[in-house]
Amino acid sequence: MGTSVRQGHFLGAKLRSLRKRNGLTLDELSARCVQIDAKSAPSVSYLSMIENGQRMPSDDMLALLAGLFDKSPGWFLDQNTELAAEPKRVARGGLAAMPLEPAFLFSHDLLRNALPELLSQTATTGKQFAQLLIRVWQETRHNDFPDIERAAEQVGDRRMPLSPADLLAICKRLGLQVRWFEAHEKSSRAMVRSRFEAPNIVWINKRLESQEPRLKYELAFFAGHKIMHNGDGLVSAHEATWNEVAEAAAGGAGMGPQDVLYAWRDFECSFFAAALMCPRAPFRRFLIREGHSVEAGERLGVTAAVMMRRMTSVSPYRHWHFFDAYPPGFLRAVYRANGIPLPWGNMSVVPDPCPRWAVFRMLRNPAGTAKSAHKPRSQISIMPLGDQTRMYCCHSMLTKDAAGVSHVLSVGVDLSPALSAQGYDEAKLVDSVAQACRKGAGDAPIPIDTKDALRTVSKVLNIGWIADALTHDATTICSRSNHCPRPPHACH
Repeated sequence: MGTSVRQGHFLGAKLRSLRKRNGLTLDELSARCVQIDAKSAPSVSYLSMIENGQRMPSDDMLALLAGLFDKSPGWFLDQNTELAAEPKRVARGGLAAMPLEPAFLFSHDLLRNALPELLSQTATTGKQFAQLLIRVWQETRHNDFPDIERAAEQVGDRRMPLSPADLLAICKRLGLQVRWFEAHEKSSRAMVRSRFEAPNIVWINKRLESQEPRLKYELAFFAGHKIMHNGDGLVSAHEATWNEVAEAAAGGAGMGPQDVLYAWRDFECSFFAAALMCPRAPFRRFLIREGHSVEAGERLGVTAAVMMRRMTSVSPYRHWHFFDAYPPGFLRAVYRANGIPLPWGNMSVVPDPCPRWAVFRMLRNPAGTAKSAHKPRSQISIMPLGDQTRMYCCHSMLTKDAAGVSHVLSVGVDLSPALSAQGYDEAKLVDSVAQACRKGAGDAPIPIDTKDALRTVSKVLNIGWIADALTHDATTICSRSNHCPRPPHACH
């Protein structure tokens, strides 16, 4: 076997392993290369031949591929097969499944009778319970719902961005009539954004005329209802989020017969709306160009919430989390494919969430005495969990809903799987940050070796706010303040 053939074999195997470890298709890898250098970028078919050892890339093309994965060109040409095998799957947390034994006590009929009683005794609303069920379903599916994606792509023809006029035209094509209403809310914190009147009338609050991103979302939402449910009207009115916060704080009144159905319809139509405005393939390309910048959503005319939630669904990296949090400690929406423990939840309002979470730090000071309080912030966090320590990066921002109520949006990733995918000793790197934080009473600069590794992760995942977070100290967080590993004086 000639030298060039041997080199081609090892190079192709390493490239394929790196690509798969980072969840990239051949098409996505080609698109990343085109973004950096269109002249030297390989086509999808040429990449396939490189991976199969049938072609050797030119020096320029190899330098391009090596730079994308933060490797030297020589690394691809040696015969070290350090990345030949897929990394072992490691449990990343989340809810542990419980064996339902004895099985007869978990029969369909008994559960139907027991659940309403359980919810009533714990003051849990049917809506809260339904949201928990849906969240677990989302996390089990990694936010992957191809049937809803296809329905949205068919009606929107994968166009992006869509203007309000485009969405009004889609509604008209579906036979929907859009009408406006003026609401006179009893409270400045209460607002009905929109509602549906079967079989084909969409009522929109006139206040949304000046809030185009939210107007587009409402139109896309009810277009989804028309397509998926023929406008049968079994869908909730869109009310101001503060009503839900007050309801959660006051406690629930058990479960109504249609609570789960309405909550599921809301989820389906919400997912459809995001997929219509940010179709998977063009939105992935947009995220590549913009380094997963949440703020870049302004150019698409979509809200930061849509940007964050859509990232968790379309990214080839699977270990994401997302929070939409209201004061004093209510999570209106949660997604956590990485299994990050919750500081509090949608089933109750917890008075003592860890104040070092970026999302809670912003909630405590929604007015923001300093200008920096209003700026989005990226943070590297260390969380000790028994004999395991985990490291996350989040990007959080203080914003206002349609009724003008302040809340915090936060999107983040689990960094450990990404470090492992690049061949690093993730446990060693995470432990180096944890030790530094312990010496610093909970906060500390990130050690040089770990910072370099995280820069590589930021580059390979193409998530710019991971690199931004490296300019700040890492911080120790916990799932509850009463389990805080920090010295008592360092928790506030």
